[in-house]
Amino acid sequence: MLGLPWSGVREMAIFNQQSSAKKDAPAFATETASLPPRETPPLVDYAAAPAPAARANERVEAKESLIASDITIEGKIEGSGHVRIAGRFKGDVNVQGDLTIEKDAKLNGGVRAKKVIVAGELEGNIDTAAQVELQQSGVLIGDLKAGSLTVAAGSRMRGQAEFGWDDKNAPKGRASAESGAAP
Repeated sequence: MLGLPWSGVREMAIFNQQSSAKKDAPAFATETASLPPRETPPLVDYAAAPAPAARANERVEAKESLIASDITIEGKIEGSGHVRIAGRFKGDVNVQGDLTIEKDAKLNGGVRAKKVIVAGELEGNIDTAAQVELQQSGVLIGDLKAGSLTVAAGSRMRGQAEFGWDDKNAPKGRASAESGAAP
């Protein structure tokens, strides 16, 4: 019995205990019989796991980064989440989420975001945005290019605004001039 692997000793101990009621059974046989049965890990069915494309469709809540009101930062912001500026930031912001510039906050730099809400001051261009909202206390000094624009009474803007156009509806001469090709 000593040369058998652990599982063999255990099976032997259970066999000895169940088949005979000998009082001279080895001591380790009765001790091993009281051990709980070994658990086998669950089998994983990799074929049933969702495909990467299916996981991409699941809604994931985007995280929001905050620049607090008593903070001044200079640099560049890039990412896929949302950004809320309550302080001062100098540099470009390029996010796939939303950008919010709160009242009394200031951003000096270019912006590319899905949605831009300006309640503070933005000095720079909004190059690409699906939606821009200038709130009552908002100030935009720069050009704007967006899918839609909402302007509240009391907001201020100095620059050019282009909104409501997508690539399909853009005038041919303008689209060609931007791409560098002749119209």
